[in-house]
Amino acid sequence: MSLIKILIADDEKTARIAIKRSLVKKYIVFEADNGSKAIEIFKKESPDILLVDINMPKKNGFEVLNEVSSHNLDTIFILMTAYGSERVAVEALKKGAWNYISKPFQLDELRSLIKNASKQIFLKRENKILKSTINKSQLLGQSSDIIKVKELMKKVSKTDATVLILGESGTGKEVAAQSIHNHSERRNKPFVAINCGAIPKDLIESELFGSKKGSYTGSIRDTKGKFEIASEGTLFLDEVGEMSKDIQVKLLRVLEERFITPLGSEKQIPVNIRIIAATNINLKKEMTLGKFREDLYYRLSVVELEMPPLRNHLDDLPILIEYFIQLFCSIYSKPNFEINDDIINKLKKYNWPGNVRELKNIIENTVVLSEETLNKKILFSRIQSTKDRQYYLNGRSFKNAKHDYLLPIEQELLLEALESVNYNITKASEILGMKRQYLQQKIKSLNLKLN
Repeated sequence: MSLIKILIADDEKTARIAIKRSLVKKYIVFEADNGSKAIEIFKKESPDILLVDINMPKKNGFEVLNEVSSHNLDTIFILMTAYGSERVAVEALKKGAWNYISKPFQLDELRSLIKNASKQIFLKRENKILKSTINKSQLLGQSSDIIKVKELMKKVSKTDATVLILGESGTGKEVAAQSIHNHSERRNKPFVAINCGAIPKDLIESELFGSKKGSYTGSIRDTKGKFEIASEGTLFLDEVGEMSKDIQVKLLRVLEERFITPLGSEKQIPVNIRIIAATNINLKKEMTLGKFREDLYYRLSVVELEMPPLRNHLDDLPILIEYFIQLFCSIYSKPNFEINDDIINKLKKYNWPGNVRELKNIIENTVVLSEETLNKKILFSRIQSTKDRQYYLNGRSFKNAKHDYLLPIEQELLLEALESVNYNITKASEILGMKRQYLQQKIKSLNLKLN
């Protein structure tokens, strides 16, 4: 994100020099000694902030304001006046000035005013970036893997089909869901997201379907659930694989009947929404283990969309890095940090276990702690600390690495339990606190040899 441009228009040379000296280290500063020259520079340089004295030769501050306002509504206009009267201030604000400052003023006062104006400019830039991203599908990247995902998203956006988005944590599943909604016929209706794994099991039903006053401890009023809030829009069920079996049953019924019944009520409420679900869990495996309903899976997976891990499309790294640098430089009022090919090539050697979310976090941290240039030491220290914690081992996610580590322990425990009851599956399942069918599945999946 480029530096803020400021135009100082004041016929008092001493005042211009003092103001410029106080601002030039952090901003690009232009000068004009009269109103006509100020307009000329404005048309040529398109400054973000105009700091204009009200009394100037050729054209006064109000005349400059009128002409500037007709050309660029995004320019922030600050009027300097020696009068400091309410009348002048009110008139300036009515004509479109952002603020005013009365002479004589302290330079610290002016710098504070400029800083606040800059924040507004950066927010406007951020909004433009975000809007542009949404319009382009909101999913960044030009690799073959990302293009395939975008093409499928484009197709499903034209329909009301239920979509199941698969992928590791941090790959952008909610971004994809939001994008599908933004390009659908429901774009002007609500997009409501709920993380099914983050809500306590005893509250998930009321969160989804709503509740009547007194239906559970602490319920002091009628509440709408996410299904009702998302009416005519899209409901995004993130981490759907974390749902308990009883909630899965109720969700399946809603998907089949298109009615919800709030907790503690007998009234059925019709729902007209699109469902998009997401998970980083292997649902097919969960089905074989009896943890996820097969009928619900097929209801949710009318269309499956798989988000690739970042390590599979590292060619998109420069695009992603540039976007996040611009975004956070804008948010935190930082200069536009540049990043060279050498840094990018080093970042490509990292496996990115946290995927795009990890990249975003590291770039934000680096931007926040950097000063004049992007601090490479901070950037690479974050990556090294992640490696040291071994969140990623030989191209495997932490979850998979943990599974591989615990596998021998699990095998030993199961064999010990089986041996203690002379390999009686029923008794062993009781000792282990699991269903007999599940134990049989575990024996098979772990390739345990029973004597």
